[in-house]
Amino acid sequence: MYIYNVTIQLAWSIHEHWVEWMKTKHIPEVMQTGCFSDFRFVRVLEVDETEGPTYATQYMAATREDYDRYISEFAAALRQDAFNQWGDQFAGFRSLMQVVN
Repeated sequence: MYIYNVTIQLAWSIHEHWVEWMKTKHIPEVMQTGCFSDFRFVRVLEVDETEGPTYATQYMAATREDYDRYISEFAAALRQDAFNQWGDQFAGFRSLMQVVN
């Protein structure tokens, strides 16, 4: 199992609308790619929220091939959609993790 983690810090001015957009548009579109079997959408606590809150979305992929397919076929368009919607009002980083049993 692989976890694709996307952590985003956003401006307070877009906070409520961004959360709603994530729940109703972005996360459903990522899940519709068929590359991930599940997700978690969480708020990161114990961080400096002076500029705005931080959220992480974790998408679970059964195989590395599923993750690679997402990156090669879908990620660029979905990232561009986020930029078109929110511009420079957010910043983030992505990481890939492997579950260790």
